[in-house]
Amino acid sequence: MKIRRKQTAWIVAGVCAAVLVGFLVWKMQRPPEVTVFEVKPQTIEVGLSVVGRARPGDLVQVASPNPGQVTQLFVDDGDVVTQGAALATIRATVEQAETEVEVARAAAARAEVAEARLNFSRTQTLYERGFAAKAALDSARATLQTAEANLAAANASVRASSERTREYTIRSPMNGVVLVRPIDNGQVVTVGETLFELGSNSGTEIQAEVEEAYADTLRPGMLARAAASGSEAIFTARVSEVSPRVNSATGARLIKLMPEGGSTLSPGRSIDLTVVVDTRQGAITIPRQAVIDATAAPKVRVVDADNTVRERPVIIERWPSTNAIITEGLKAGDRLVLDPAAVEVGKTIRPVVASGR
Repeated sequence: MKIRRKQTAWIVAGVCAAVLVGFLVWKMQRPPEVTVFEVKPQTIEVGLSVVGRARPGDLVQVASPNPGQVTQLFVDDGDVVTQGAALATIRATVEQAETEVEVARAAAARAEVAEARLNFSRTQTLYERGFAAKAALDSARATLQTAEANLAAANASVRASSERTREYTIRSPMNGVVLVRPIDNGQVVTVGETLFELGSNSGTEIQAEVEEAYADTLRPGMLARAAASGSEAIFTARVSEVSPRVNSATGARLIKLMPEGGSTLSPGRSIDLTVVVDTRQGAITIPRQAVIDATAAPKVRVVDADNTVRERPVIIERWPSTNAIITEGLKAGDRLVLDPAAVEVGKTIRPVVASGR
């Protein structure tokens, strides 16, 4: 009895071992599971994503026309100013002294004119009564005319000197807001040095630089979705200008956009932009990770009807989109290996369609 039980136990153990070996062999020979992407044509937007910066519609840098030391500042960052308002004064001691000298010369010239006019009047009276010669009257007239000419020149010098002195009071060229004031009281400034940066308060625009190869496709009027950096609120803007000039240092062209819907943006704020260049029906896009050798000879690995991996060349549109836009080589229903490096060409697999794609 015991012998039979032992025989039965050995038979059961042998069967289990055979089943286990068979299962392991079957599992080793079974095709591996590979995640694939199924091609489904859809309507897409061809967009160009760039980062722009908000700035006032008009931006003016106010500089000093003369060198000197800043003696007084009337405004600070964020202050609203009107056209002609005083922004700062530059020390003008020498110029003021020169103006005072010119004023004194003008006063002396007026005194000489008064004396010459009185002398001419007396000489004319004497000439009319026969007590003065014609030559004396002509000399008095010439002296008066010379004095009047000197007075006119002195007055002109006073006006010129006063104008030069007024240049040392820096005034606002427009209505706007002080964006930057890089100077402080007591600072010595040079000719042409920026004292203030003013922005108009009539509106805000967005500027961005776009690589010249893509800027050629942009046109005024194109719609863009925009969001201020750090904000989830999306607003719309439209391209208002595409500069024809290419920046030789960066190879980019400047574009300007106008926000819509009354959006208010702080000058200098970074703006994330997506300009909608085109909308396409039935377009094919695939994850870029599925493309092999994308820059030189792009190709993908597709799974045929027998679940065998094949390699196929494709043509990718040269556009900086998140997914690769395929113009030739794929059709609806094709299955692509998402990780082509993980499986060899000619290998049979068990495709598993990726979810959420």
